[in-house]
Amino acid sequence: MFRAIADVLRQIGGAVATVVTLPFRALARLFGGASSSTRSRRA
Repeated sequence: MFRAIADVLRQIGGAVATVVTLPFRALARLFGGASSSTRSRRA
Protein backbone atom coordinates (compact mmCIF):
# COMPACT_ATOMS: atom_id res chain seq x y z
CA MET A 1 0.00 0.00 0.00
CA PHE A 2 2.61 2.53 1.07
CA ARG A 3 4.86 1.45 -1.79
CA ALA A 4 2.10 2.17 -4.31
CA ILE A 5 1.49 5.60 -2.79
CA ALA A 6 5.22 6.34 -2.87
CA ASP A 7 5.39 5.30 -6.54
CA VAL A 8 2.48 7.58 -7.43
CA LEU A 9 4.03 10.51 -5.55
CA ARG A 10 7.36 9.83 -7.26
CA GLN A 11 5.73 9.87 -10.70
CA ILE A 12 3.86 13.09 -9.90
CA GLY A 13 7.09 14.67 -8.66
CA GLY A 14 8.90 13.65 -11.82
CA ALA A 15 6.15 15.09 -14.02
CA VAL A 16 6.16 18.35 -12.07
CA ALA A 17 9.95 18.53 -12.29
CA THR A 18 9.92 18.08 -16.07
CA VAL A 19 7.18 20.70 -16.50
CA VAL A 20 9.09 23.16 -14.31
CA THR A 21 12.46 22.61 -15.97
CA LEU A 22 11.20 22.66 -19.58
CA PRO A 23 10.77 26.48 -19.81
CA PHE A 24 14.17 27.01 -18.19
CA ARG A 25 15.73 24.60 -20.69
CA ALA A 26 14.07 26.48 -23.55
CA LEU A 27 15.32 29.81 -22.19
CA ALA A 28 18.83 28.40 -21.75
CA ARG A 29 18.75 27.12 -25.33
CA LEU A 30 17.56 30.52 -26.60
CA PHE A 31 20.17 32.48 -24.66
CA GLY A 32 22.83 29.89 -25.45
CA GLY A 33 22.10 30.13 -29.18
CA ALA A 34 22.03 33.93 -29.02
CA SER A 35 25.35 34.12 -27.16
CA SER A 36 27.00 31.64 -29.52
CA SER A 37 25.74 33.54 -32.58
CA THR A 38 26.99 36.86 -31.19
CA ARG A 39 30.35 35.27 -30.47
CA SER A 40 30.63 34.00 -34.03
CA ARG A 41 29.62 37.41 -35.39
CA ARG A 42 32.30 39.20 -33.39
CA ALA A 43 34.97 36.72 -34.49
